[in-house]
Amino acid sequence: MALEVTDLTVRYGAVTALDGVTFALPPARVTGLVGMNGSGKSTLLKSVMGLVRPARGTVRILGAGTEQARRRGAVAYVPQSEDVDWTFPVSVRDVVLMGRYGRLGLTRRPHRQDREAVEAALDRVELLPLADRQIGALSGGQRKRAFVARGIAQGAQVMLLDEPFAGVDKRTEATITALLRELAADGRTVLVSTHDLQSLDTLCDDALLLQRRVLLHAAPREVLRPEHLARAFGVDLSDARPEEVAP
Repeated sequence: MALEVTDLTVRYGAVTALDGVTFALPPARVTGLVGMNGSGKSTLLKSVMGLVRPARGTVRILGAGTEQARRRGAVAYVPQSEDVDWTFPVSVRDVVLMGRYGRLGLTRRPHRQDREAVEAALDRVELLPLADRQIGALSGGQRKRAFVARGIAQGAQVMLLDEPFAGVDKRTEATITALLRELAADGRTVLVSTHDLQSLDTLCDDALLLQRRVLLHAAPREVLRPEHLARAFGVDLSDARPEEVAP
């Protein structure tokens, strides 16, 4: 398995954000992470990335612990927009180059292969013409593609994305969806949190329904059944369409 999470429990003081979360993801798949606000989606992604310390449980990424996987560059993270300081004076190219830092050695001086990897990643996400622009000057969708490019340049085999479709238009959403499908086709494992239930079947091979614990891990159409969504969202959804229950 590319990503294995076992009995992951996270507490913020007296509040339990995740309670015994367990699942495993194979390579070459896109998995959606679905749940209402406060269900623990962001906490789960940050825990897998090692940004949040769990009360108990384990995370294995390509057979290694989180810290070792991060040192190897095996895992990449695209955060929510509000978690980034967009005023920082750094170019799009520099953001993508950050994905190569683990390979630069003590001098932190990029070599030709590093620059080539950055250019190739920018080209793949269609941002090469904007490479020298300050990262905050990009649109919301462009910013998210820049962070995906960082993961591509890094060579990460496991990619975590927190709400990459929030605040973007349908065209940008389609572009990011196609890119994530391409990454899975390349053999990468993609775990992406999303509120867009209507597009879940197009985006994902399978989905995790989360409400502090995994309620269901199944194909998108199974996860989207009203009786399952009702467990996660706490309402009667027997007559609702998926787009009507997205938080």
